[in-house]
Amino acid sequence: MTVRLAVFDCDGTLSDGQAAVCKAMLTAFAEAGLPTPDLHHVRRSVGLSLPQAIARLAPDASAEIQANAVEAYKTAFRGARLDGSLHEPLFDGIPALLARLRVAGWLLGVATGKSDRGLRSCLQTHGVFDLFLTLQTADRHPSKPHPAMLEAAMAEAMAAPADTIMIGDTVYDIDMARSAGCRAIGVSWGYHAPEELIAAGAEIVVQTPEELGDLLDV
Repeated sequence: MTVRLAVFDCDGTLSDGQAAVCKAMLTAFAEAGLPTPDLHHVRRSVGLSLPQAIARLAPDASAEIQANAVEAYKTAFRGARLDGSLHEPLFDGIPALLARLRVAGWLLGVATGKSDRGLRSCLQTHGVFDLFLTLQTADRHPSKPHPAMLEAAMAEAMAAPADTIMIGDTVYDIDMARSAGCRAIGVSWGYHAPEELIAAGAEIVVQTPEELGDLLDV
């Protein structure tokens, strides 16, 4: 039986963490003594590893200041998680989609710029952690669009590139899929525009999780 693997991005694809990311980034930049970042650019950096995102947002800052901002971001995000103010809801239709895919025999994975702890917390909070076979994060791999996360997910699932689909909302996801030799499907409800995803190589951009389920024939 052919193994079919669907690998999802997290922020902007499975979950809506926009408010949490922007709040933590504003705090991090203030504590590191950096100018307030443009929130449009903050949102567009979602999907990269945290160090890469901050380097992109503050390219003229020294490596030391960038590192300080990274630690300040982690502290702010961790504090929000501990005090209960962190809000990262799953997008409407995502839980039902994941359940449909598992019933249909798909193996599920995540490839994300989040940390191991952040990803686990998000998935456990929403009761979907156990649906996923493979979880790949920026803690253990180079940032997207490097293909390492997808390659590790395929190895863990014993899935071939031809039988693996990367599903994401940014060009970083699409570029990663192309580098790994996988199919790429974009989603319209995240951080990059559909036309950008198509230009990057997505075979299609779906408008809803239900449409994605229909496309995958489940």
